[in-house]
Amino acid sequence: MNRRSPWLWTAGFLAYVFLYAPLAIVVVYSFNDSRLNAEWVGFTFSWYEKLFHNEKMLRAAWNSLVIGLVTSAASTVLGTMAGYAMYRFRSRLLPVLVLAPIAIPEILMGVSLLIFFVLLNISLGMISIILSHIAFCVGFVAIVVRSRLAGMDESLTEAARDLGATPWRAFRLVTLPLIMPGVVAGALMAFTLSIDDFVITFFTAGVGSTTLPLQIYTMVKVSVTPEINAVSTLLMLLTLALIMIASRLSPGALRAD
Repeated sequence: MNRRSPWLWTAGFLAYVFLYAPLAIVVVYSFNDSRLNAEWVGFTFSWYEKLFHNEKMLRAAWNSLVIGLVTSAASTVLGTMAGYAMYRFRSRLLPVLVLAPIAIPEILMGVSLLIFFVLLNISLGMISIILSHIAFCVGFVAIVVRSRLAGMDESLTEAARDLGATPWRAFRLVTLPLIMPGVVAGALMAFTLSIDDFVITFFTAGVGSTTLPLQIYTMVKVSVTPEINAVSTLLMLLTLALIMIASRLSPGALRAD
């Protein structure tokens, strides 16, 4: 890379500035001692204090946390099963069914799920959001688990079967511990996708089931205050932390194993 043209380094630097400068501005202005984001006035933590006393924001954060945890748990179980089936049976149809929600645009999936819930007479609320998020996140978990299985030493499972273990016992005692880092990474990814999702949630949420992204959107329509910057900063830090943990646990980060 040292022999590359300086123009390449300049272009790369400008690209990263374009991507991350707005995020840095959001973080900096969350400490601005002014209700208007037009100019910097002074440093303060008051917006974070007000944020933790905002009942609507706290309720939305609680809803997002519950939805994210339930979605992560269900998606992890179903995604692990799907990833294992994709690896073991080499079916052509199964990957299409599992991975289709990833390829479908979110707005299309949101509208489709809304129509689906209306046809089944399912009331929009926490349940509809959780079901929608599970349908969206299963494919991501399946991809991570499938990748982890591809890097596993299959002879260990075969040895367990030769020693008399049933397929379920071999999976529980041999395969599952070996792929557990991928399972955990998939769970963290599902939680991150769920807690950050706006488009699908927008179409499937009902009265009293406002999530954090929906609450932020409601507040942004009025004005962008440092309080919004504060909650965005906290959400950004949570997302980055989970992504970093998931990346360390992903199969690509464990080649040495």
